[in-house]
Amino acid sequence: MSTPVVVAVVVSYNRAELLRCALDALGDQSRPVDRVVVVDNASTDDALSVAREHPTEPRVVALARNTGGAGGFAVGIATAVTDDAADLVWVMDDDTIPTPTALAELLAAREAYADDVVALCSKVVWSDGSDHPMNTPRSRPGASPVDLDRARRAGAMPVRSMSFVSMMIDAEAVHRAGLPVTDYFIWNDDFEYSTRLLRDHVGLYVPGSVVEHRTKKLGATDADPGPRFYYEVRNKIWMFTRSDALGVGERVLYGGSTLRRWVRTVRRSQDRATLARAGLRGLWHGVVRGPRPDTEVLSGVGPAALTVARVEAGASVPAPVHVDRIAAAPGSFVAGEPLADRRFSVLLPVYRGDDAAHLERAFRSVTTEQTLRPDEVVVVRDGPVGEELAKVLDRMPGLTDVPVTVLPLPQNLGLARALEEGLAACRHEIVARADADDISLPERFAEQVPLVASGYDIVGSAIWEFDEDEHDRGLVRVPPTGAGIAEAARFRDPFNHPSVVYRRSAVAAVGGYQHLDLMEDYLLFARMLAAGVHAENITEPLVLYRVGAGAYARRGGRRLLASELALQRTLHDEGFVSTPQMVRNVVVRAGYRLVPERIRAVGYRAYTRRRGGYLPDLEEQNG
Repeated sequence: MSTPVVVAVVVSYNRAELLRCALDALGDQSRPVDRVVVVDNASTDDALSVAREHPTEPRVVALARNTGGAGGFAVGIATAVTDDAADLVWVMDDDTIPTPTALAELLAAREAYADDVVALCSKVVWSDGSDHPMNTPRSRPGASPVDLDRARRAGAMPVRSMSFVSMMIDAEAVHRAGLPVTDYFIWNDDFEYSTRLLRDHVGLYVPGSVVEHRTKKLGATDADPGPRFYYEVRNKIWMFTRSDALGVGERVLYGGSTLRRWVRTVRRSQDRATLARAGLRGLWHGVVRGPRPDTEVLSGVGPAALTVARVEAGASVPAPVHVDRIAAAPGSFVAGEPLADRRFSVLLPVYRGDDAAHLERAFRSVTTEQTLRPDEVVVVRDGPVGEELAKVLDRMPGLTDVPVTVLPLPQNLGLARALEEGLAACRHEIVARADADDISLPERFAEQVPLVASGYDIVGSAIWEFDEDEHDRGLVRVPPTGAGIAEAARFRDPFNHPSVVYRRSAVAAVGGYQHLDLMEDYLLFARMLAAGVHAENITEPLVLYRVGAGAYARRGGRRLLASELALQRTLHDEGFVSTPQMVRNVVVRAGYRLVPERIRAVGYRAYTRRRGGYLPDLEEQNG
């Protein structure tokens, strides 16, 4: 067995001194860790400084807000396997102090076991050396005598679940099963994740590997949790009803155990009224809500959300976005197949109304400034343009080493026709859209193209609005993710059109871009969703969207109203929206087009915030 790369992941929140002790202990391992990752959940004490200055030189991932243990471990595991090429990820809280041989014992048991092991965990003790009841792994029900003997020979015991207090995970299992469910926030995230990993695979408890869990008190999970009982109840409901981690028999077994533990918790509570309120609220939310996608929960935390998105995209073949009824599609395509060829084109339309300086800035942002550069750029000149624009177009091939094709159309044909001509000229299956006045951030293609190559047919992202100064940024427009894309599409465009990267064959299969004044993109995306494409959005902004003067004026008026009515009629005729949905859309969306511009601006910003948009802190904007 080759020597594995072990990356330790420590999730930290407001325990600077304990974090220092944990990092010291990692630095003292008899078998050194190869790399340490510290995920800081927006600590307000000195934890971030401790991590950045520690001699172990950890990779520090500072999140913009507290995402709980679940979010921290999702980010940490994703970072370890994506950025540090970990073979094994060793996770723990910042109050976990490994003894010097803890890592060596885990690796020894893994090597001694006569088969593949997906995860291993340590013996967890409290400060006085007694076993910590909070972190007791569950033995594997029905383990055969052969399995027990094989584990015993490796100095271990087969288990069905384990906690994040010293859990070692095989990176291949992460790529196969995905990450912890971030929306759990705290409690049961490790139970759900470990049982998901171990449902059909081996997990070992290694008592020779010892770590100290320095909690304030020695107590089990049925200690009085107060208002946090909400998470215990909600997350257990989610796990038993929405996760595939447990079989039917296991749900009954662990469900009964959970009910008994809840009864003990209530009996021991000193404030049963608070506990009851939290529990009932958790029960209600567990039933009527489900966990949101990780990318949605992590929206706005920083670049780490993109790392999580990359891992989640590769965890399994993405499921198609379903709609209740299927719109007619002129062609067909095979959705969700990985692509061996990851070369891609950028499609950028230009017309006489564009600004020359904005065009050059947009062009540089999709070529020289990208960490993953395109293999070609196709610029469609939609009809004659002025002298300044013509000069920029002539200069483009000399601005970059990326091959540039400028496709001149003899007359202005409109955006839909221009994009169709451009798609026909693109040489690659993967195509990234760009507009002549927006700016793609440097990591855009590095984040989106691998997702499309992995099996998605269209991937969009959040966009960051700005007026003239690209460093003075305002509202972030966060799109829906996962199944929410199809739901949102029945009311509004679920993609920010200047951010999309798609497969050319998926666009062609539904008839491509068709003329519908100012609504071409929405119509295309709705048809793609109806045809069963695999779709996703990244909730971190990857494009700076130039709002500028007149932005809200362009969202209204008779011209756009006519397009809105035509769009709703088309979507209804094709079965994408029902009659009640069409009526709602006409009343709300068409009515929005007719109100005064000032009211439209206020309403737009309020609605965007409510559906997921946010205004970043000033320091984040300009930092």
